[in-house]
Amino acid sequence: MKNNPSVLLDRDLSILSFNARVLSLAQREDYPLLERLRFLCIVSNNLDEFFEVRMPLQMEAHQQGVTHGPVTATGCEQIASMAHALVAKQYELFNDALMPALAEQAIHLVSGTVRTPEQIAWVSSYFKREVLPFLMPVSLDPSHPFPQVANKSLNFIVRIAIDKEEKIAIVRVPRVVPRLLQLPHNISKGQQCFVSLTSIIRSNLHVLFEGAKILHFSQFRVTRNSDLEVDEDDVSNLRMALREELAHRQYGKAVRLEVTHECDDALADFLLKQFNLPALALYRVNGPVNLGRLIQLPDMAKGDHLKFTPFQPQWPQHIHKNILLLAQMRERDLLIHQPYESFDVVIQLLEEAVKDDHVLAIRMTIYRTGADPRMLALLQEAVRRGKEVLVVVELKARFDEEANINWAEALESVGAQVVYGVVGLKTHAKMLLIMRREGKTIHRYGHLSTGNYNPKTTRLYTDWSMLTANPDLTKEMEAVFRHLTSELPLTRMRHLLVAPFTLHAGMIKQLAKAQRLARQGKPARVIAKMNALTDIPLTEALIKAAAAGVEIDLIIRGACILPVDLPAIKGRIRVRSIVGRLLEHSRVFYFNLDGQVQMWLSSADWMSRNMVRRVELAWPITDPKMQLRIMQEGLQMYLDDNLDAWQLTEQGVYKAVRESAGDAPLQSCQQILLKQYHSL
Repeated sequence: MKNNPSVLLDRDLSILSFNARVLSLAQREDYPLLERLRFLCIVSNNLDEFFEVRMPLQMEAHQQGVTHGPVTATGCEQIASMAHALVAKQYELFNDALMPALAEQAIHLVSGTVRTPEQIAWVSSYFKREVLPFLMPVSLDPSHPFPQVANKSLNFIVRIAIDKEEKIAIVRVPRVVPRLLQLPHNISKGQQCFVSLTSIIRSNLHVLFEGAKILHFSQFRVTRNSDLEVDEDDVSNLRMALREELAHRQYGKAVRLEVTHECDDALADFLLKQFNLPALALYRVNGPVNLGRLIQLPDMAKGDHLKFTPFQPQWPQHIHKNILLLAQMRERDLLIHQPYESFDVVIQLLEEAVKDDHVLAIRMTIYRTGADPRMLALLQEAVRRGKEVLVVVELKARFDEEANINWAEALESVGAQVVYGVVGLKTHAKMLLIMRREGKTIHRYGHLSTGNYNPKTTRLYTDWSMLTANPDLTKEMEAVFRHLTSELPLTRMRHLLVAPFTLHAGMIKQLAKAQRLARQGKPARVIAKMNALTDIPLTEALIKAAAAGVEIDLIIRGACILPVDLPAIKGRIRVRSIVGRLLEHSRVFYFNLDGQVQMWLSSADWMSRNMVRRVELAWPITDPKMQLRIMQEGLQMYLDDNLDAWQLTEQGVYKAVRESAGDAPLQSCQQILLKQYHSL
């Protein structure tokens, strides 16, 4: 098999398949009702990103009639067909399952057709007081051309008649007004009643267009290409260039148009023409045009039995709270399994370093910061205390560009050294390095993680991180930081695997070793857990290893291009996806080669962008106890899962493992770990 991607699975179809698995969580009757609605909304937000990032190339191929290559017009049609089916299923679940079930729990999304006279009066008053002042309809004529419509903004298109003359008007739904409101209890008859902003506007369009006759109207929403294009070789200030480019993101090329299902053909065709879109880009939806906005409802509605039991991440049992972390790290490496164990350990490590007079320098990478100010405040305090603070901020982290720019500016304002990594590469590695004087020697203390320094995601994503004072690892971490700041050649690494230099080749080398051993009749086993497998050379290496007799288990949450039906591998590669309450985010690479175990944790998925266009790290786990723990909690439990697991079949589709579990007790690795850590 040599560079023949035609036999591999389509990446974009695989991404949509993952979202279908997420949507299945909205059907799970063992999940609380409001959480099912939340997963339905998550799919909407995921699809937004899919269209913003993945569809522009597909649409271009379709409009240009491309017939050959990795992206073709036919491929675009297949993807659009799958996306349409997924959206239709979403709204079917919303209308026929979730909303009726919520109504039985006295939770209602009250539309204009079912409001009581008291509710109608309240909505009318609210509209006139809080909404109407922000509505400025644009009537289309030669002096008022079709207005600029921002990416993912909600709008109304309205056909009106004034003195028998028909016109079309566009109304933008204001973003400064809450998208979801709860009606007062005194007009809700003991129920929890909510109303959407678009429903409020819809019911009061006659007020906005007083003096005109409304002939027809529809909500609409356009999704645009949102990839930023900044030529790093041609800018003198990357931060300023990104700020300028962010202003244009809202108006990239259109790739999708959503309208309500009752929108008449003439208005839909008019909008398609305005946005230069083909018919396959039109999505008629039976309900709110942007279901993603309803993700507020699970948080606003009351009812503990309708939500997951809250889980408080535990302080790790093996880490003493009353002993300084730096002292414990000198004794042994410390492993944290998030979110079961608390990210507060990392916050405490940084706090200790800031307050320790012997700590001279702190170095850190930032990819996705989140909104929690604790780490930013600690780094600023470190500068004020006279420590050398270096932060590598990845300004180009997609959809976090503005937040990261703000971080960079806040740190620079107090005197921290802020750099933006290597030209042409994103810095995706997650590491924190502390330099401390102890006697006449500078000792290093490090933190490495498979996930971001983002307090929100550390409670929702599964990740592994390690605190270490290992001089070999921390010395190499220092070398990586030096490379990021200077772009000097990276010194030879004996322990860390670093993309784009040694990580890709290192993984292929391990698979080649496994392949040779299997050909010699020796046992070889590979287990790899990651978010996505889309790199062709790594996929080919896996197939070759399996063809030689290597037993391979892949735990891949999202996209996977490896087909398991190839005759050469004879079922020796098994691909499963775990989709549950928590987002699976950790990357674990395990090789058992004739009894010799090698294991890495990593920030990188097996995707081309991670291997050749990003700075990534994989670090070895050599301690047998740590290896055993990661094997049990991070791999084997996932292979035993028969409740949240999906298996990739020879037909190239995923099948829920629970459907074929028979009489076996159903077990979810996430639920087991939540109970295990919660009961400690």
